[in-house]
Amino acid sequence: MRSTGEGRDRRTRREWAADIGAFLFAACFLVLTSDRVVIGAELSERALLLEQVAGAGACAALFLRRRWPVQLAVVLLVLGPVGHFFTGACLVALFTAVSRRGPRVAKWLAVMALAPVLLFLADGPESGDPRTESALTYFTLLACAIGWGLYVRARRTASSERAERAAAEARREAREDIAREMHDVLAHRLSLLSVHAGALEFNPSGDPVQVRRTAGVIRESAHQALEDLREIIGVLRSPEETDRPQPVLADLEHLVAESRDGGLRVTVREEVADAEAAPPVAGRTVYRVVQEGLTNVRKHAPDAPVTLTVRGARGEGLSVELRNPAGPGGGPGGSGGSGGSGAGIPGAGQGLIGLAERASLAGGRLEHGWDGDGFRLYAWLPWPD
Repeated sequence: MRSTGEGRDRRTRREWAADIGAFLFAACFLVLTSDRVVIGAELSERALLLEQVAGAGACAALFLRRRWPVQLAVVLLVLGPVGHFFTGACLVALFTAVSRRGPRVAKWLAVMALAPVLLFLADGPESGDPRTESALTYFTLLACAIGWGLYVRARRTASSERAERAAAEARREAREDIAREMHDVLAHRLSLLSVHAGALEFNPSGDPVQVRRTAGVIRESAHQALEDLREIIGVLRSPEETDRPQPVLADLEHLVAESRDGGLRVTVREEVADAEAAPPVAGRTVYRVVQEGLTNVRKHAPDAPVTLTVRGARGEGLSVELRNPAGPGGGPGGSGGSGGSGAGIPGAGQGLIGLAERASLAGGRLEHGWDGDGFRLYAWLPWPD
């Protein structure tokens, strides 16, 4: 059976259980309250039997409440005052329609259900008459069904809004992660390309072998940048495919080799016990710190030597430090200044901010700035026992 309210063709097990529960509630209400109403009622046995059969049919009609909630509620509200055996089904149908439709529908159903109270009171019912007690009980039950339906709908709306906010927050975080990834990867590749292109520009008539080698490095850097961009775009198009290889601590050697091929003078001091066992998040963050640091040196102080120190052990954490003196233009590796073939490479100034966010998310910290020996970029990441 199709459920238009949920946009599905078949009920789930939970929905079947709810529908069966609604049917049983209405049927039990019919059986357990019938004696008090029938006593004293002037009904023939045949009329009583017909009313009971009609009430059972109304209970069975509750299985249609998901497809036609409002229509069913209207029909049962019309039949409710006719006989007691429609009351249980009417309560369930009214609750369903109010909880599953908008405020406007709920308002009109409430008017239809409770307006007869005014007519009833206008007739001046006697307080000791059993029919008065029965009628007041009936209208009270209708009011309770409407109130409970409004409460459930409000809870459902609030839950839906929370889910939407959580989804929006998750999308925002995903966009920020992708933005950081694009910055870290592409800035490194394109800065290498810019350095080698700058070398050709300053010395176009150099050794043909060296020129060919530099042109080959430019071509390879551009190819790698396109591959990285294609991978990131692939993640954007298919976010469920999150198995894209991520750098680890062991990849630092290749990263440093690339920077040396680009003309940087990098001295490495590695003091890591059991580097293969380093936490993946910490190792990846260290890689990104080194990548950003070397990229910034290449942008702002390409002729300055760089000292890279990596230390770490279980229980002590993993730390990385890059140091370089100011370039010829007076700039540190992580801020302003220029010099050499790296002059003019643009920067958005967001790299160090993104690194600080990465380190914080990994449970660590990032420090950067001038000290007595030049510019220092330092990060510490946790490495549990």
